[in-house]
Amino acid sequence: MTPSADPGPRVVIADDQELVRTGFRLILTARGIDVVGEAADGAEAVRAVRRLRPDVVLLDIRMPAMDGLEAARRILARTPDCRVIMLTTFDLDSYVYAALAAGASGFLLKDVTPAHLAAAVRLVDTGDALLAPSITRRLVERHASGAARTAPCSTSLAVHRDLAVLTPREREVLTLMGRGLSNAELARVLTLSEATVKTHVARIFAKLTLRDRAQAVVLAYETGLVSPGGSAHSADPVRWNTSEPHHRGRPGTAQGRTP
Repeated sequence: MTPSADPGPRVVIADDQELVRTGFRLILTARGIDVVGEAADGAEAVRAVRRLRPDVVLLDIRMPAMDGLEAARRILARTPDCRVIMLTTFDLDSYVYAALAAGASGFLLKDVTPAHLAAAVRLVDTGDALLAPSITRRLVERHASGAARTAPCSTSLAVHRDLAVLTPREREVLTLMGRGLSNAELARVLTLSEATVKTHVARIFAKLTLRDRAQAVVLAYETGLVSPGGSAHSADPVRWNTSEPHHRGRPGTAQGRTP
């Protein structure tokens, strides 16, 4: 018997606009992605995830009853293997920044193209973080300051992470990750093998209980390892890692994910 094809990720869509939910559902199902549930507010989204156990949740940041940020926190606390993509109409939204700090795997603007939407869902289902190059850098640079941490619904990673547990090399790796370098670029800049870089990244994730690179980037800014406008130790333009596949597993462990 030939093995069955990968059925793809199971998705829940949460948005208070029915038109948005319908459009996203049609786009994803046409591309072989199973939409197993929908929700019109954050509370419904939390219940749907608990009941349906999807792989990925598309979560509108601003919804009635419970907003997407609070829903993301509750979903990730109860089902840490679930991947959350925030939906927003404003790319520098402080709520999106707080969601990344809380463990969301990335965000999409609602005018995303159909192909990009489907690709993003499949990407985060592998365990990778969805980090759009310029938008994510601007978002983090704007909101990683103290002002962001005093916003009503923001979450600071720095408060709960002690960088003293890292070796000097691991701090260097985290700094460069915060500046957007991929594993291959890290290997070139640090004159290490890519396998050694992956080991360092895995240890950083484990020691700081980080889910993925999205949280690593936020933490690097919040702790001052990377400052707004800082440049990478490379002649190449900074590129955010969006293509390295990871394996699903328990967050914060070197074994659960290949960085």
